[in-house]
Order: sequence, then C-alpha cells, then structure tokens
Amino acid sequence: MILLDKNRVGAQELADMFEVSLRTIYRDIDAIGMAGIPVRSTSGVGGGFEIMPGYKVDRKVFSTTDLSSILMGLSSLSGLIRGDELVNALAKVNSFIPPDRAKEIALKANQIHIDLSPWMGNTTIQSALKMIRTALQESKLLSFVYADRYGNTTTRTAEPYQLVLKGSRWYVHGYCYRRNDYRLFRISRMSGLQISEERFIPRAYHEPQLDVSDTLEMMHKPIKIRIHASAKERVLDYCTHEHVSPDGDDHYLVDFPFIENDYYYNILLSFGDACECLEPVHIRKEMKRRVHAIAALYESSD
Repeated sequence: MILLDKNRVGAQELADMFEVSLRTIYRDIDAIGMAGIPVRSTSGVGGGFEIMPGYKVDRKVFSTTDLSSILMGLSSLSGLIRGDELVNALAKVNSFIPPDRAKEIALKANQIHIDLSPWMGNTTIQSALKMIRTALQESKLLSFVYADRYGNTTTRTAEPYQLVLKGSRWYVHGYCYRRNDYRLFRISRMSGLQISEERFIPRAYHEPQLDVSDTLEMMHKPIKIRIHASAKERVLDYCTHEHVSPDGDDHYLVDFPFIENDYYYNILLSFGDACECLEPVHIRKEMKRRVHAIAALYESSD
C-alpha cells in the first residue's frame, strides 16, 4: 500500500518505517512480487522500489465519508494498537485517498477526536489492555486477582474473548474457570495480571449483554432532590433536562432516577452539600444516617 501511495521508496526508508532489517524488506518485496503485484527496483542515487505504472487500484471504492470515518476510528485506537499495526493500517487507508480529496478527508477525519486515555487515575489500565490484547490474539489464558464491588478478592483464570469499553470503563469478557461461565471483568479491579503460556481452544462464544437500559428503567423509582446550580451539570449525567426545574435563583428541583442500593446512595453523597434529598422520607433518613456515619469517622480520629 505504501508503494501504491508513493512513486518510489528506498529500501532503507521502508526498513526504518517498519523497524526491521534491510534483509526483511528485500524478502517482503520478493513476496509481493510472488503475489502477482509488479514491483520493480531501481539502483543508484534516488533509487528504490516502485509499482509498475500500469498497475491500478480503484481509489473510488471508498467515499469521502467512508475514509474519514475509518481514519477517525484508527486515530481513536492509537493508544491500544501497537505502533507497527497502526502504521500498516493507516498506510492502507491513505493509499485509497485520491490527492485531490486528501485535504477534505483530513478535515472531516479531524472533526471528531476520541481520546480513550483518562485525565487521571489508574495508570496501569493501558499496560493491562496491551497484555489482554496479546492474550486475545494468541488465545492464551489470563490469570489475575479480582476484587468485587465489596472488596472481596478471588484468584481467577479466564479465557479472554473480547475487550469492552462501556461508558468510561474498560472490561474484558471471558470464560471464567472458577465460575464455569462467562463473566465480564472490570479491568480496574484486576491485579497481578499475567498471561499463561498455556493456549486454549476457543469455545462457542456468547457476547455479553451490555444494554440493560430497559431493565434499569423498570427498577428506577424517581426521588425528589434539591441541588445547587453548581451540581446541575453532573446531575444531567443521570437524567434529562425535563426532570429538572428551577427553584429560586441558585437551586433546582430534580426528579432523580434512583435504585435503593449502595451505588445510588454513593451518587447522591458524591454531590456533597450541593444536594439534598427531599423525599421519600425513608431515603432522606438513610442519607442522614450515612452522612452521620462519615462524620463519625472524622470525629473519632481527633
């Protein structure tokens, strides 16, 4: 694809681009020729390899929108795909871009930027992703210590089948030998991750059920909260503008979707003093109990 994209490329330039030896480049050129693609070499100053002028590839097979979308997707995966893989993929896509449309396609591809790296937090996620990807490609078992939402830890061995980005969190879906079933593991809860030398034979795969919006909607029971304007943006991560109404100059009343468990109580607590639960009464009382329990931790340390 690089040879199609350029008039002539030197052997050393190709070796540097792919971080391989000149011997490897010459072997690859021979393989391309054996595949029926007419490559010719020119020696001396300015020499190199080039595709015979009569060999054509239809560059109109992809539309401008197609190429822009592909480039956008590849750029968003730059932190996950190994360097040589990304170079190869980008070279192939760029080879289909006609020169007269290059500027337009580049502009469209840059209209949306997707950065999967976090602002802050667990810095081991990226290294774990690369390790899991290697295990996926080579069908090798993963072993790790896993912590559930309550902090209980267990040692697991699993066959990895799919990396999943759900919301802002990464997961690996695989067959767990401890549970004898498929499980979705949050990567941030994994520690001591290792790739086994043992390979597994992939079994019939069942994709995880990731869309649980209908189930959650049935479980949600709206509660009434009063929030300060400073918390409005965060509250809108959980509900829509239709559920929010002004209450004075600096506050809002919100019909907040709620399920009575620790996760949702912790969401309300995360708003701090910018949020007050008004009703129902039993949830307001439970919030008060939890706030007092937090305050007691600091009182006992004085």
